[in-house]
Amino acid sequence: MTTAVEAPARLAARGVTVRFGGLVALKDVDVDVPARSIVGLVGPNGAGKSTLFGVLSGLLRPTAGTVLMDGDDVTGASPQARARRGLARTFQHPELFSSLSVREHIVLGYRMRHSKGRLWTDLVTGGGFRRPPAAETERVDALVEALGLTDVQHAPAAGLPLGTSRLVEVARALSVDPRVLLLDEPSSGLDVRETEELAATLRDLVASHGVSLLLVEHDVPLVLGLCDRVDVLDFGIRIATGTPAEIRDDEAVRAAYLGTAVEETA
Repeated sequence: MTTAVEAPARLAARGVTVRFGGLVALKDVDVDVPARSIVGLVGPNGAGKSTLFGVLSGLLRPTAGTVLMDGDDVTGASPQARARRGLARTFQHPELFSSLSVREHIVLGYRMRHSKGRLWTDLVTGGGFRRPPAAETERVDALVEALGLTDVQHAPAAGLPLGTSRLVEVARALSVDPRVLLLDEPSSGLDVRETEELAATLRDLVASHGVSLLLVEHDVPLVLGLCDRVDVLDFGIRIATGTPAEIRDDEAVRAAYLGTAVEETA
């Protein structure tokens, strides 16, 4: 009889501890992001969410513990090395170039991954944005359609609504073909309709592109309605992990963070 072997998580933290002098920002934290899943990371301000994001993306080196990608230890790997292995992230405030169009942002991301020359030289000489190879055009077209950006793809990034800017940043991150995408407060500043549209888009991306998502988010209804699993941090400690239903019913989570917000989503 053959026993199935469970595949390692696309991204995982094991026993991660981070100290800044006498301050313990994270203490012995575990997190798993399985393949084709959406995992939420929540907690009050100062809980350690941003610190954990920094450790996972390679911007911070943990005091103790390991970071794994597909079972391989990448704790000492740079952000660039992790990106080559398939890790991408967005930021709370979209980082866009005002002079570039929506489509050019996605092209830029694609060429960061696929260009064999020096990126900026490729962009300003030899045709730049004007003569894309067929594979690039196909990939960019697919992302423009998937993110609902067709009508604005040739518009400059300057002046875009916040919700659209966030979608552009997600599209640019996806253009490097990540296996795992870290999303930093993707719904921040969005209204209810925009948040619902974002959630639907993220679900579709997991289904159609096979990417795994880890999001830091303060919008409790979004997290509980979107994520497959949720991890809760409080004072640098993971106090709960489970399905949205399990998190909703967890008394420690209610006391530490969710409170009446859980009642509003029931």
